[in-house]
Amino acid sequence: MAFRSAVITFPGSNCDRDMAVALENVSGTAPVRVWHGDAALPDNLDFIALPGGFSYGDYLRSGAMAARSPIMKAVIEAAARGVAVLGVCNGFQVLAEAQLLPGALMRNANQHFICRDVPLIVENDSSIFTNAYRKGETIRIPVAHHDGNFFADDDMLDRLEGEGRVAFRYAEACNGSRRDIAGVLNEAGNVLGMMPHPERAVETIHGGTDGRALFESAVKGLVAA
Repeated sequence: MAFRSAVITFPGSNCDRDMAVALENVSGTAPVRVWHGDAALPDNLDFIALPGGFSYGDYLRSGAMAARSPIMKAVIEAAARGVAVLGVCNGFQVLAEAQLLPGALMRNANQHFICRDVPLIVENDSSIFTNAYRKGETIRIPVAHHDGNFFADDDMLDRLEGEGRVAFRYAEACNGSRRDIAGVLNEAGNVLGMMPHPERAVETIHGGTDGRALFESAVKGLVAA
């Protein structure tokens, strides 16, 4: 059975092609490219990706305008049906603004754009997105963001920790994120938002392949299901 995926493009997205190439590289099937102004998604999708970039120029707040694009109604409905949804960097910001994930992504604590490889600790190895990793494993994934400082109040942070919904944690201080959280899951476990870019670490030419297991997790798990 073919893996059916879609990549959403917003005005200002600049990692949508990277995401599409990574998905095709791992799954063998090119994803459908969907424009933000479309009203509907293709039928029978297994996986939806919201890529990085600077949607709408990051006006108002990063991801705030994209979260109200016409296609997001269909994304929210698909997530409610259990379709896997991945938001990376700006995609994470969009998912938070659309209230598909808790918390907010604020300006980096040092007020600077951060662009480098960072070590991450895998905190959850049982989700759709992380089952090809080992809990406690350290991986290296690139980051490139100005507003990646994850914030939630203590009650929500305790809930995320207690429910195993922290997917990845920075192994060293990166952007001021509370409890060094780099990626979180929704309550059902089918929506993941993360600031680091796994699609930039899929082939050896990238300098590392630690991001590949995320896509392999989804492809193998969802096709088998």
